Amino acid sequence: MFELNLDISHFLDTYWQKKPTVIKKGFIDFDDPIMPDEIAGLSMEEEIESRLVYKVDDQWHAESGPFTDFEKLENEGVSLLVQAVDHWHVESQELVRPFRFLPNWRIDDLMISYSTSKGGVGPHIDNYDVFIIQGLGKRHWRVGKKNTQQPISGHGVLRHCEPFDAIINVNLEPGDILYIPSGCPHEGYAIEPSINYSVGFRAPDQNDLLSSFTDYNIDNNEPSERYIDNVMQVREKPGQIETQELEELHRVMLAKCQTPDALIPWFGKMVSEAKHELDIAEIEQPHTSQEILNLFEEGAQFTRLGGLRAIYFEQAAYYLFINGDQFDCEGFTELGHHLCDQDEVGSEVVELLQDDTGALNLFTKLVNLGYWYAI
Repeated sequence: MFELNLDISHFLDTYWQKKPTVIKKGFIDFDDPIMPDEIAGLSMEEEIESRLVYKVDDQWHAESGPFTDFEKLENEGVSLLVQAVDHWHVESQELVRPFRFLPNWRIDDLMISYSTSKGGVGPHIDNYDVFIIQGLGKRHWRVGKKNTQQPISGHGVLRHCEPFDAIINVNLEPGDILYIPSGCPHEGYAIEPSINYSVGFRAPDQNDLLSSFTDYNIDNNEPSERYIDNVMQVREKPGQIETQELEELHRVMLAKCQTPDALIPWFGKMVSEAKHELDIAEIEQPHTSQEILNLFEEGAQFTRLGGLRAIYFEQAAYYLFINGDQFDCEGFTELGHHLCDQDEVGSEVVELLQDDTGALNLFTKLVNLGYWYAI
């Protein structure tokens, strides 16, 4: 279990999305939940996104996994990066939990990198907020002010940027945490073989939102209003789009999202969909509701699958959105919200499940989907 050594309210008021900071001994007596050979093992899997980054003759190179050969990691200046490790490695999932003082829907994934001495990915800018936890070894970091540098095309998959002046210039040791807001240029290089854990927080931009909303309406055959101009006058300037026409086009475009509540079915689906593969274990024989109760009575706890996204809306509290699907918990919202707010479910819900058939049926369904499992 990892416990943050952090004044959370002060951090949110002073640093969150404002400026970078170093949290020395953010985790006291830090022990790595994963070792380099396990990181390499994950990078061999087809379902898991991974990358090797290194320089040759001052040129950056990036190779995508899965990998079967790790000879390059015998050299200096090489980094192996593995995405969404929280989906696949139970012990590493624990590193995400301490950051749930931020909204679950903003959490992206846990990326882990192993670097040989002098390994890094170059100066770059990310479009997400990130907490970088230092594990094994030591790493030197430089961070600049937000939005002061322009990206350059050093390599297609690496968001390199121009050189920048550092406002943070520090060596991180095990348990130290570096927070970097979106848009701040930064670079890190391993002083010695080291492991870094990056807990990322993404936010959609306008293009993401508009594109996804349009796709949702098309996929769900939502009725659409067409532009009309049934009051027409003779045009002296047929090449001109008049003000009232543009205003009507604007109204038609916004008609489907005039109120926040109208966005709930789409956004719930969008934000709860997994961005990376989930390690869902196939259920050979579905559990019955009585079997679920028996497991609880035997002292079992149920843990949410690593990387599973589960959210609800304040405005529509009886709907749950889990892995891109909508579930109804009307009449037992207490259970639904508990599933979204907590990583583990135990004896605290037994009485509710015993008293409400609908709640028990929903939880049984979620277990049989592989979204919660007994430990």
